[in-house]
Amino acid sequence: MTADHADHVVDALGRACPIPVIELAKVVETAAIGDIVEVLSDDPASKVDVPVWCRMRGQRFLSQTERPDGGWAFRVTKLR
Repeated sequence: MTADHADHVVDALGRACPIPVIELAKVVETAAIGDIVEVLSDDPASKVDVPVWCRMRGQRFLSQTERPDGGWAFRVTKLR
């Protein structure tokens, strides 16, 4: 496993709130504990929604990075 490794990728580019978080929730539900889920989103609301969703659902928010072609990549680890 590398630092760039993601076990699952949610491509929510072009989709508005709350779709990125809804799609994240679906993937986390089926992921294994410890899996890393990456959410790709260009919806500015995701910058707030993804970390808040993690806090509310007991998952670990790892990072937010700006994508060179627009939007952000958010990384989450499933804790439970």
